[in-house]
Amino acid sequence: MPTMASVMEDPTLERHFKGHKDAVTCADFNPNRKQLASGSVDKCLMIWNLAPKARAFRYVGHQDLITGVQFSPSGNLVATSSKDRTVRLWTPSMKGESTVFKAHTAAVRSVAFSQDGQRLVTASDDKSVKVWSVHRQCFVFSLNQHTNWVRCARFSPDGRLIASCGDDRTIRLWDTSTKHCINCFTDSGGSATFVGFNSNGTCIASSGADSSLKIWDLRTNKLIQHYQVHSAGINSFSFHPSNNYLISGSSDSTVKILDLVEGRLIYTLHGHKGAVTTVAFSREGDLFASGGVDAQVLMWRTNFDSKCYQEVLQQHSRRSSPDPPPHLTDIHPRGPHLHLPQPRAIQVSPTVADTQSTDPHVIELGQSLHSTTLLNGQTHLTPTQAAATGRHSNGLPARRMAGPRVGGWTGDESTGGAGVTVSSQTGDGGGGRGRREEEERGRTHTLEVLSGHPSCLDSTLHHIVQQLDILTQTVSVLEERLTLTEDKLKECLLNQSQILKDVRSSGERRGTDSEDTDGSPVQFT
Repeated sequence: MPTMASVMEDPTLERHFKGHKDAVTCADFNPNRKQLASGSVDKCLMIWNLAPKARAFRYVGHQDLITGVQFSPSGNLVATSSKDRTVRLWTPSMKGESTVFKAHTAAVRSVAFSQDGQRLVTASDDKSVKVWSVHRQCFVFSLNQHTNWVRCARFSPDGRLIASCGDDRTIRLWDTSTKHCINCFTDSGGSATFVGFNSNGTCIASSGADSSLKIWDLRTNKLIQHYQVHSAGINSFSFHPSNNYLISGSSDSTVKILDLVEGRLIYTLHGHKGAVTTVAFSREGDLFASGGVDAQVLMWRTNFDSKCYQEVLQQHSRRSSPDPPPHLTDIHPRGPHLHLPQPRAIQVSPTVADTQSTDPHVIELGQSLHSTTLLNGQTHLTPTQAAATGRHSNGLPARRMAGPRVGGWTGDESTGGAGVTVSSQTGDGGGGRGRREEEERGRTHTLEVLSGHPSCLDSTLHHIVQQLDILTQTVSVLEERLTLTEDKLKECLLNQSQILKDVRSSGERRGTDSEDTDGSPVQFT
């Protein structure tokens, strides 16, 4: 089966971005593939231009730390949420203009656009989720059944649903047309820190302060995958656009990469000093970013998303599901399954190198001359003092570590040494210990990026890993076929049962009709 061979490429660190003066809390890629935005405890929004030697922009305006950031689908706006209780809409240009939404009565923990760019959804410590109109610049409605701080809220791809989670340990699903809570998942072991839809809206995932990550199928409302691969709370995660992979960032200082098709952990990245507070795939999935309390933003090239067996899965998915791409429930196992790490010392690749040699020049931009403040659905123009524009910052200040709790994470103590060392070591404590996770009849192993020196054993181990991948994929396809056969058999049995019922019912009606026509009276009531 040569076409199923998986030669997985390791992720590589493309660039690091230094310019924030405190912990990075959030990040997002511009859909135009030219910019990366990040927010920080330093109250600033940074726009990093991805072109070589391009300048970066620092936007000043929030009065407290920024908790969330997202580009609009068109890429011409950036929304930020803040602990200062406001949401700002920025134009990512030299003008530095922003529109202010007086959004909540407490800290705003997240902000996100709808897929059409027409609406915003915000989550807050005031226990509410609110929806706003972007173009009309007004409040639309509020969702109020959470009983504690709401950490995150996101629109479904079609805009018909909103998922939210928070410190009340629940993940709630809302219908945007009726404004009703249509489902509530309550089996979270601690505060739910982050929630998100996959790209086709059939599943949601949630992460928790208890270091768990869970995926539910919204068509069956059942938990279909459960991962316990981090050793501390998970602060953020992101689905790959193909839905085949998921990355997560944790307070254990690592970024984990999960293969959702095979149901296993495949990489652990050690690039940050201290907690990793945000991770995000680009819209195409070829890049992903991570940010942490070390005030750094790291940009990685994915590489591992070009696996040959995707074509095989697509062929089988056409038989098991009418809606491309393949759904998580079309792939074994369907039931809940817990993935626990087991240490394995397998070397995969040497330490990844940082290809970015110099930090970008930063231009600091102040508030706009007039900011629009939206309060209770009314628009007020408030004159604000414009900060100096065009000021270049060549020598960046020393980084400071985050002390206060931000969003769903707590700043951990760590040292902010100069430079970035991306030690792609595995194991939660580093030290060159690796993990290889591969599910085989209840056993789990871990495969992660490891550091070390190349040796003649590498090629042998790599060949073994490839063979194991082939076996795993073969078993997966066979199990998928078995599941499909079982479903078809059940469908046939149900159809046969229905046919028998219809025949029996038809016979009874004919018997009744013959009795009514034999001369006996017919009564009507």
